[in-house]
Amino acid sequence: MRLNSLAVDARDMVLGYGSVVAVHRSSFSIPQGKITAVIGPNGSGKSTLLSAIAGLVTPLEGHLDVAGAGSRRIAYVLQTTKVNEALPIAVREVVTMGRYATAGWYRRLGEHDRRVVSEAMDRVGITNLGGRQLHHLSGGQRQRAYVAQGLAQDHDILLLDEPLSGIDMTTARAIDDIIHEEAEGGTAVIMTTHDLSEARVADHVVLLAGRVVASGPPADVLTSEFLAAAYGPSLLHLDRGRIFIDDAAHQPVEGRHTHRPTT
Repeated sequence: MRLNSLAVDARDMVLGYGSVVAVHRSSFSIPQGKITAVIGPNGSGKSTLLSAIAGLVTPLEGHLDVAGAGSRRIAYVLQTTKVNEALPIAVREVVTMGRYATAGWYRRLGEHDRRVVSEAMDRVGITNLGGRQLHHLSGGQRQRAYVAQGLAQDHDILLLDEPLSGIDMTTARAIDDIIHEEAEGGTAVIMTTHDLSEARVADHVVLLAGRVVASGPPADVLTSEFLAAAYGPSLLHLDRGRIFIDDAAHQPVEGRHTHRPTT
């Protein structure tokens, strides 16, 4: 059963590390059962915000209320495809780690746990890779394995750190489908992105620039006024009425996956 209509509710929240502030005083909310895109320039605090929602960073000031935090029903998929070549770990073992948050590190996993792991691997299309060593996989295959690990964890909130960045189109389509399936099933999917096209088709957007510049539906947040406040007027351009950000992370790339709109 989903907890309430809000997955995240922040009031006068300040995030940082020691004396270094990463996200200045901000108030915003993120809905449950929707896809939320967290967007902003490099160093704007996107990953710090995800870490705070996951419970890895404690607010320096203010309040950050996260549904499911007490029951640990939050899955966090980091953006990483680099693997220690000396680490002998198979794909199925990586996905199985997603069950430890529920079962604990020392409890023997049961039939239900094994079934959940198999279903997660099947959803992302890596069942046939279960016995392969992680460091033998391509970047896209590794990303699928990490997403499957998140799916294997009992969760009401799924955090994804740039899940569609730097992967092949087939993998991007598969993960994009998973994102929509999760939201349709009632999960709050919160994903960081550098891509305006990804943000435009989300249900909700949080625009960051060392603080929350704006939060709400894409049409209300991704305006020239708010984007200029986040990226600066030197990076923001208008081309025949369309917004264009003069930054490599936001420029069109040939063959980039086109995201289907939310419903």
